Amino acid sequence: MDKLIHTALNSLAAVRAGQITNAQNLANQTVPGFRRDIMPEGQTFVMEDLGVLQSRAYQIPEKDAAFSDLAGFINHTGEPLDLALAQDGWFFVGPNEGGGGPALSRRGDLRVDAQGRLTNGGGDAILDQGLQPIVLPPFRNIMINELGAITIEPLDGAPGERVQVATIATTRAQGLQLTKGLDGQIRPVDGAPLPAPDQQTKIMQGALEGSNVNSTEELIKSIELQRAFELNVRMITTAKELDEASSRLLRMPES
Repeated sequence: MDKLIHTALNSLAAVRAGQITNAQNLANQTVPGFRRDIMPEGQTFVMEDLGVLQSRAYQIPEKDAAFSDLAGFINHTGEPLDLALAQDGWFFVGPNEGGGGPALSRRGDLRVDAQGRLTNGGGDAILDQGLQPIVLPPFRNIMINELGAITIEPLDGAPGERVQVATIATTRAQGLQLTKGLDGQIRPVDGAPLPAPDQQTKIMQGALEGSNVNSTEELIKSIELQRAFELNVRMITTAKELDEASSRLLRMPES
């Protein structure tokens, strides 16, 4: 009987993990460049007691968090600090929070903070080819070409003067397995080093890639997870009723 209960409890744990992933996706459906989280399948671990003809099966989640690599919809905004990657590839960013080191991102809603640092909408610093934060002097106009070279018209410069100040680092990370860390940043699995910038990804200025989350699909998934939760709770209740019925059958008759 306890096998039935443990099976239901393991299933509830999997449903809970699925609900967390589903809620994360719905919460980030409007975040530019967000990559939809995927619940990993995991493996099954069978625990057996020595000398006992009983075993228990448990699901072990995958260590690395999976995510969808499908591209989001490209929206042409015309804003000079909106960037999108036209091909497979990544920007290099320095996370705003945590000490995990540089990471990869597709988020291209850029802005310049009070210190002149170029950051994305999440506050992560955009890195140059030396993986250092890009700091821009005051400017009247900014242009970013397909290779990521940043050219500005200095605020104190002569009319028509243009100066190249930095290059946004990009990489295609070909052949590299990536995962999301606990801080939500994307890095190579098992702590492998980031690839070197290769500038092989085309950058589009004035465009913004949206999230690849399908809200309709996630809402349907939410309903399915709720039904699965209710089914497992019903299974536990049924196991309780069967156990109580078995106990009554084994009870000594009362005189």
